[in-house]
Amino acid sequence: MNHRSSKHHRLLAIALSSRGLGYAVLEGEKFLVEYGNTSVKGDKNRKCLVKLEKLIALYRPDALVLQNATAKGSHRAPRIEKLNQQAIDAARKHRLKVTLFSGRQLRSLLLGNARGTKQEMAEMLVKHFPNELASRLPLKRRSWEGADARMDIFDAVGLAVAYRITEAGSATIGSQ
Repeated sequence: MNHRSSKHHRLLAIALSSRGLGYAVLEGEKFLVEYGNTSVKGDKNRKCLVKLEKLIALYRPDALVLQNATAKGSHRAPRIEKLNQQAIDAARKHRLKVTLFSGRQLRSLLLGNARGTKQEMAEMLVKHFPNELASRLPLKRRSWEGADARMDIFDAVGLAVAYRITEAGSATIGSQ
């Protein structure tokens, strides 16, 4: 377990998707250490877990933040629900604190509106991390288009920022 001061507390946030995963590493309140997304084919759960293990080994986080795939109103595929639980188990194996946020909680914390959109959330995060994220912001998606793979990055960064917001208010929503 890492022993950094709370000011330098390192988070790993993972956003699981049908394509693979988005990730963000946040240290302190405002330092985005790393972010990205990984697309996988074949045995997606196994490959995502391998990537998660590599991220944990590389960045040695103090906590893992995930979306709550089984929250009321969550419409996640059974494979993602299983992968989410496997990620929680992997984090606990490494003695990491695990915090979960529903999509509704995430939008409420970041936008002040539970009905906000992922695009609005991404645009807000670009304002918070312009140097890091502005070039990654996808154009607003049209109703007939699928989600841009880069949105996984914004989901992960959003999870990390939501954790920081709740930590500042001494509440951990969905804490395990």
